[in-house]
Amino acid sequence: MDPNTFPTKGNLILAKNSLALSRQGYDLMDKKRNILIRELMELIDKAKDIQSEIDITFTTAYKALQKANMELGINYVEEIALTIPVEDSISIKTRSIMGTEIPLVKWERSDTKPNYAFYSTRESLDIAKACFEKVKQLTINLSMIENAAYRLATNIKKTQKRANALKNITIPYYEGLSTSIQNSLEEKEREEFTRLKVIKRTHSR
Repeated sequence: MDPNTFPTKGNLILAKNSLALSRQGYDLMDKKRNILIRELMELIDKAKDIQSEIDITFTTAYKALQKANMELGINYVEEIALTIPVEDSISIKTRSIMGTEIPLVKWERSDTKPNYAFYSTRESLDIAKACFEKVKQLTINLSMIENAAYRLATNIKKTQKRANALKNITIPYYEGLSTSIQNSLEEKEREEFTRLKVIKRTHSR
């Protein structure tokens, strides 16, 4: 048998302290969950907006690219595409939201000047290049937001489990233990009072 369940005043104090801490812990978990859910909802809205913008920009970029292919020839456009340097300026850092590590993707925009001569190309190629550059920036932002949303959702699930455990298991346990010890102590006090009363009556005869 757990010594902490014995009906003593010391154990009653311990049980009440544990109950108070459990309730405080539940309140904190509940607040944390609400903050994380609010952050997650904001990220979901941002992701929807960015995804919509990506779809529109992609459509414009491909139309411009098709036009450039027709005006300049697919082989020539492909040769120009091969001159574009590989993107290697992306770096990832993190920030914390209520204990959740959220990625921060940094991208140093390179010189946006085209790698080709204007006299040998058409405006359609310029439009396609600008649109694909925009898609790259939007995709980087979207990847950061989606990753952050996934991590927040995972943490929300963990927080919910802990809050449920406190609410449905820990708090009821200490409530029951406090009540049980309190009732036992009160019963002992009544028995002691009755015993003293009997002794006093006996001595008074």
